Amino acid sequence: MAGIGPLPDVAADFGDYVRDQDEEDDLDMVVESCYKYDPEETPDTFYPICLGEVLNERYLIEHKAGHGGGSTVWMAHDLQAQKDVALKVMALGEWGGNDIRIQDEIIQTVPDTSHLVIYRESFFIPGDHGHHRVLVFPLMGPCIDRFILHRMPVATRMSAARQLLEALENLHQAGIVHRDLNEANCMWGMVPLHNLSRSAKYETLGRPVKQIIPEVKLWKQGERVQSMEVPEDLRTDDFYLGDFGLAKKLHDPVTQRGYPPMRSCSPERLHGKDPSFACDMWSYMVLFSKLYLRFEPFLDCYYGGVIHVITRCLGPLPEQWKGLYIYSNGRDSWYDQSQKPIQDESLALLIARRRPDADPIERQHMLSVMSKVFTYYPEKRPTATQLLHDPSFRAIMDNYGC
Repeated sequence: MAGIGPLPDVAADFGDYVRDQDEEDDLDMVVESCYKYDPEETPDTFYPICLGEVLNERYLIEHKAGHGGGSTVWMAHDLQAQKDVALKVMALGEWGGNDIRIQDEIIQTVPDTSHLVIYRESFFIPGDHGHHRVLVFPLMGPCIDRFILHRMPVATRMSAARQLLEALENLHQAGIVHRDLNEANCMWGMVPLHNLSRSAKYETLGRPVKQIIPEVKLWKQGERVQSMEVPEDLRTDDFYLGDFGLAKKLHDPVTQRGYPPMRSCSPERLHGKDPSFACDMWSYMVLFSKLYLRFEPFLDCYYGGVIHVITRCLGPLPEQWKGLYIYSNGRDSWYDQSQKPIQDESLALLIARRRPDADPIERQHMLSVMSKVFTYYPEKRPTATQLLHDPSFRAIMDNYGC
């Protein structure tokens, strides 16, 4: 059982607590719900952490890197190796077990993991209702974010798209479906900061804004902390795929519950079909489109959600899917074969509007790539290997030196 303890300079600077209701409201918009720490609200309880704690008698918690449905992620300084790492502190429940199991599978079966974010070691910390698994990762840079994309050259974005597809190809060739390709699980690299003092790190990444976890009676004190922001000059052009909490071997009978975000999820998965490599390819094309266009292809801005937007763009779903939509608000019109796509919302017009700087030939190549993957029939989608060798995909990459 791993020990937890403070450093001798526990009173040292570890950020600022919110000072008023406005700051508290701002923080509440970007951090996890306090009820994620309440075992009466969820069995997948988060572990409460404060900046300045030392986990496993080794990892000094210095900043927050992010959070997801099944974990919080912290920037920590490895006091033994004298370098910064990311600690993924898993919630109680089944989340941590599947994540580490499939990562072990990746380590054993994927020949090239250079663009996959794989854990370096793991340990357990005791909680009030069980032990939480902690995975140690290299510290990564920012995820795909619309504000970052608008400042980033298109060549850098296309390089990221190629690297991501190559990482996905390596997974698929080992028989592993990621199942959760979305912008939060893809990230650029980051220049190391371990030679800087903590105050210098805070000057670079932003001082942590924090709050003692409210409204929940906890067995130990914990803080909700605003995540760090990686400046442009610390981002590298290396691109990575991570977060394997939903991943599985294709023919493994055990499937971790969960779906990618609606905007990234393939239509057949939303109709109860089994996960497949083709599902990953749809999700990849959503990301590729966002990297190229700096805009998501299917925004759930209409009543009816993302499926309604997809059908307006691509036409009706297969008639045999009617009645299989996994949510209760499905519409008959989605499967009505007499319905036609809305011309003003076509892929061709989306490309033209979002990339007026691209020449007509490049736009046609982009339309070809998007159309091949954005098909309702999984068996018709190209594989990762096929897309890497697709003439239109290659033409786009060659145009940007990728």
